[in-house]
Amino acid sequence: MDAENMSKNSPHFLDKLLKRVDSEKDILMKKNNKKEIGREISRFLRYHPINEFEPFFESLGLKPSEYFPLLQRSLMFLSDDKLLVHNYTVLCHYGIARNKIGKIYKEATEVFQYDFEVLLSKLKAYEKLGLSQPTLIKFLVASPYLLIGDVNVEFVKALENLKSIGFETNWIEGNLSADSSYNWSQMLEVLRLFSEMGCSNEHLGELIGQHPYILFEGSGGRTISLIGLLLKFGSTKSQLCSMFLQFPQIPVVKFISNLRQCILFLNEIEMKVSEIGKIVHSHPLLLGSISLKKANSLLNILNTGKTRLCRYIQENPQELKNWVLGKRVDPFPSSGENRISKTQRTKFLLDIGFVDNSNKMKKALRGKGGELQERFDCIVKAGLSQEDVCEMIKVSPQILNQTKDVIELKIDFIVNQLGYPLSSLLTFPRYLSHKIERVQHRIFMYNWLKDHGTADPGLSLNTIISCSDTYFIKYYVNRHPSGPQVWQDLENEIYSKSKY
Repeated sequence: MDAENMSKNSPHFLDKLLKRVDSEKDILMKKNNKKEIGREISRFLRYHPINEFEPFFESLGLKPSEYFPLLQRSLMFLSDDKLLVHNYTVLCHYGIARNKIGKIYKEATEVFQYDFEVLLSKLKAYEKLGLSQPTLIKFLVASPYLLIGDVNVEFVKALENLKSIGFETNWIEGNLSADSSYNWSQMLEVLRLFSEMGCSNEHLGELIGQHPYILFEGSGGRTISLIGLLLKFGSTKSQLCSMFLQFPQIPVVKFISNLRQCILFLNEIEMKVSEIGKIVHSHPLLLGSISLKKANSLLNILNTGKTRLCRYIQENPQELKNWVLGKRVDPFPSSGENRISKTQRTKFLLDIGFVDNSNKMKKALRGKGGELQERFDCIVKAGLSQEDVCEMIKVSPQILNQTKDVIELKIDFIVNQLGYPLSSLLTFPRYLSHKIERVQHRIFMYNWLKDHGTADPGLSLNTIISCSDTYFIKYYVNRHPSGPQVWQDLENEIYSKSKY
């Protein structure tokens, strides 16, 4: 057994061993007395034999987290597993780097229990296919399962198919990574799919030559996923073949990610499912080649609504390539509808006392035209005078950016569930701008603290809700030993409900 290799390539094991040695080792290390250190370790090992499989597996390139599950309680010494040692030796003598043998052990453990001469006969069987020893080593490290059973039929067929479209073994070998594992059966399926889609050998050779990751990235699994996704959107096999022949110079996984992000974007702007399908079916290359900005960000930049944006994309799908991350985007020109809406909003806000073109008016102008009056009226109907509501909105114009239903829900919650008088809104109009979950979290926590005598019962609603979480936790929650846990429990309960 190559003891020197094990000692040089098992740092985790050696570090753990040194930590287990008598505490005197620390003193000896400081003295830099190598002879004494060696003597101390030898004495320790006489009474504490090590599991030899630990440094052995680590020297093969396996991490402790990978080899611990492989350890057997009944085995301590490598000499107890003669077949393991024999098959390891066969692979070493064949030329496979020791630090790559661990990958073979992890993915094809049964190989190391082959009877004598079996493993060598399998290696010779693959050589008879015309594979040189260095080439075969590269294939075996990339696909250890090839050593299980007889010569792998799918592997042989995949090599033959690739050779028929112009790719020799050395080209295939050059596209394999020793750190990845390859499923030749799946790769053969990818080649079959392209053949079914009508790709000629010439076109397929051109495609794989320019984009080898279509076949080798994830053993072609991501390519199969992409084909399946586009078939669901109505693409024909001939359309898919044409698309792949124009495939961009990006990994398949990135193409799929871009495509899905575009579909998600179209869904977020509330485009009809049928219209999304049409765009994906007609422009898969476009959608897979771009990294779009987020929907909310783009709506703000373009200064438009979802309906108009949907209509614009349906009429100008190629415009999507101008809305990618890192690219400057100009807002849409105002439409006639937008001008009318803005005029209505401006008139309403001037009527309730805003100064034209003030910063507060601009904040309130985010509300849609024709809806601001409805939102204003719902606050009045709750029991406040028009004058009071005007003052509230001057203080917190963002109140009007919410829907009528949301405003009504918040008023009902503070009055009917929390028991605060409606007049509380006059002194704290910003309440209507806070999320209801935040209000619940703060009020429920405050009530618990009051019940346990650690909070001033006279705190205002503004004080309880407006401060930051950091401040609230430090100056209120932490006053009680159980406060932090109650705070966390309330947060989990309240925010988990808000997801549904």
